[in-house]
Amino acid sequence: MADFYSVLGVPRGASDDEIKKAYRKLAMQWHPDRNGGSREAEEKFKALTEAYDVLRDPDKRSIYDRYGEAGLQGGGAGGGAAGFHHVDLSEALNIFMRDFGGFAGFGDLFGGAPRQAGPRAGQDVKVTVELTLAEVAQGTQKTFTLKLLDPCDKCGGGGLEPGTKPSRCQTCNGSGEVRRAQRSLFGQFVSVMPCPTCHGEGQVISSPCRKCRGEGRLRGEHTLPVQIPAGVATGQYMTLRGAGNAGPRGGPRGDVLVVFDVKEDPRFERDGEDLYCEVLVTFPQLVFGGDVTVPTVTGSVSMRVAPGTASGQVIHLRGRGLPRVNGSGTGDLHVRVQLWTPDAGALTDEERALLKRLAEVGSAPPQQAREKGFWTRMKEALGA
Repeated sequence: MADFYSVLGVPRGASDDEIKKAYRKLAMQWHPDRNGGSREAEEKFKALTEAYDVLRDPDKRSIYDRYGEAGLQGGGAGGGAAGFHHVDLSEALNIFMRDFGGFAGFGDLFGGAPRQAGPRAGQDVKVTVELTLAEVAQGTQKTFTLKLLDPCDKCGGGGLEPGTKPSRCQTCNGSGEVRRAQRSLFGQFVSVMPCPTCHGEGQVISSPCRKCRGEGRLRGEHTLPVQIPAGVATGQYMTLRGAGNAGPRGGPRGDVLVVFDVKEDPRFERDGEDLYCEVLVTFPQLVFGGDVTVPTVTGSVSMRVAPGTASGQVIHLRGRGLPRVNGSGTGDLHVRVQLWTPDAGALTDEERALLKRLAEVGSAPPQQAREKGFWTRMKEALGA
């Protein structure tokens, strides 16, 4: 029986924000789309999502803290949490998309709004697009070439040979479904299922189109331009409504689902719209202050280091991060200044002499330990 707190790597007293942050980081790492559909990644992703779904819910978390997983399933004194069960991959993806994948103007990757009754819609097509951090910062347009099913140009998508008509299905009398009654100890049950003869269409084609063999669709090549907004992140997506495969025998088109996969930039760590980086500075720059060049996603910027800055200190550059997707404002760039130690073998004679002289006349460092919690705060600042 898994320990949900250990699964997410958080203490039992973790706050909601800590739980959410830990889950997002691990879910991004083990998302099936980022691991080539690996079975191991899928199982890890499901376990992470199940733990998150319980700990994010105050009622479920309270029961779990008191009685463990058995309490959630009804085995503890708490009476169980209604509806708890082990999640499958589809549910895990839905939970992830619900809390981290969707944003204004973007549809539901795993379902969407229910369609109205009528001909069956065509299948959705999923496309994964790789983006650089620079493209995320500015937004970009991508063009895809896809092979999709289009309505047959000979029969117009109906699947009939021109000049012929379909006949009513004799099995279901045109209703498209059949009912079967079964008796049991609890009485009679009636099950309704699609007609096996007409596959739920209510009609039978006796003279199918010779070009599409009655399917009503032929495969064709499409070029789709997609305007991707700035600020998107890995795992987010957008839906091109009605741009997917045509439905069988005149059914509406499905959708094209564009899923984003942002390549890691070795210069930065990303947390939402905020970016973190590190720059190396010399000892004189830390002591006397000075200007240093800091990389940004699209270039560089000059940053002032104040006199007496300690190595490891973080300087915040407002508005130098990434745009907020479909929103106003920009995140920040958090820069950690780190003392650069040169290789002793690469020093010139003058540099070596000056450093030796500094060692002779320089003050000794204080003996007291650094302030308690220093490294803890640094790790939090850098998103570690």
